[in-house]
Amino acid sequence: MEKLLFATFIFSLFGLSSNCQNTFNPGEIWLDSNNVHINAHGGGVLYHQGVYYWVGEHKVAGKAGNKAEVGLRIYSSTNLYNWKNEGVGLAVVNEIGHDIERGAILERPKIIYNKNTKKFVMWFHLELKGKGYEAARTAVAISDAPEGPYTYLRSYRPNAGVWPLNYPDSLKKVTFKKEYKTWPEKIHANTRGRFLHRDFENGQMSRDMTVFVDSDEKAYHITSSEENQTLHISELSDDYTNFTGRYIRVFPGAANEAPSICKKEGVYYMITSGCTGWKPNPARSAKTTDIMGEWESLGNPFLGEEAETSFRSQSTHIINIEGKGEQFIFMGDRWTPENAIDGRYIWLPLEFIDEKPFLNWQNTWSY
Repeated sequence: MEKLLFATFIFSLFGLSSNCQNTFNPGEIWLDSNNVHINAHGGGVLYHQGVYYWVGEHKVAGKAGNKAEVGLRIYSSTNLYNWKNEGVGLAVVNEIGHDIERGAILERPKIIYNKNTKKFVMWFHLELKGKGYEAARTAVAISDAPEGPYTYLRSYRPNAGVWPLNYPDSLKKVTFKKEYKTWPEKIHANTRGRFLHRDFENGQMSRDMTVFVDSDEKAYHITSSEENQTLHISELSDDYTNFTGRYIRVFPGAANEAPSICKKEGVYYMITSGCTGWKPNPARSAKTTDIMGEWESLGNPFLGEEAETSFRSQSTHIINIEGKGEQFIFMGDRWTPENAIDGRYIWLPLEFIDEKPFLNWQNTWSY
């Protein structure tokens, strides 16, 4: 943190602006146009009418900074290198018992644009104040402008009373135990859907999540569900603010979180991480030609030194660079839970060989 404050002081002292860089420098302090380290963690980027909008979690100093004391912040850029602070797009409230009460957990926000309603729709992972990660909800807000302010709509667990499209009828009748003694028994039960059954009536869990708008304007919500054991991909309603009830389970029992997704030449690619809390782990990748179909595991896309820690990062989003065809940037976070505000960003070019994504470390790069 001292280095961060010193760098900010030096830039301010000499009247320098960070709004002049033309390279990405993964893991380094990234200053906005006000010479302040960008505060948009676990975020995503939307492109709209010539401008990129980066929404992320506003962190504060110290370990408690992982709880929402401010809200979800938004930045804008015309080139992805230099960012202007547009303010807090969705602010926490002081009302006791409100979903987004100050001190709740607001994570992994993403913004998508609905061409029919002309609304900007923000989805994010929500945990209620003082309840840890018990709530496991997804939440939605809308705005008339990409930078906000956003009006909070609701939070809930999706797909209540609905079975996944790819869940076998034979398993719908299975009765699961509440507890299993051995690890193999637990994995087998998780894979077959013990938490899916447990949460069937009240809705499925939703923690680390992202959203994706396809070329046909259909939108999808991708989330870590079933106690982080299984990914769920759900179709969103035409206005992007609700669920249609159509969803699938992906990699049951494999413990994936932090999903990010893109589409290249008709193939969908997804990068996720394992579930090790704040500690980085080897990433996973997968592909399919049908987003609601069968996904094929491709292994760790990271190459070289520190590949086993995903370059000490965790995935959050994949950007399709406007005007560059199907050229993509991987967005990752390098978490610092002991001082949340000092978290750094790992942005790297996402490359492909034989329909397989890969990531190489670069100290400095540009597109």
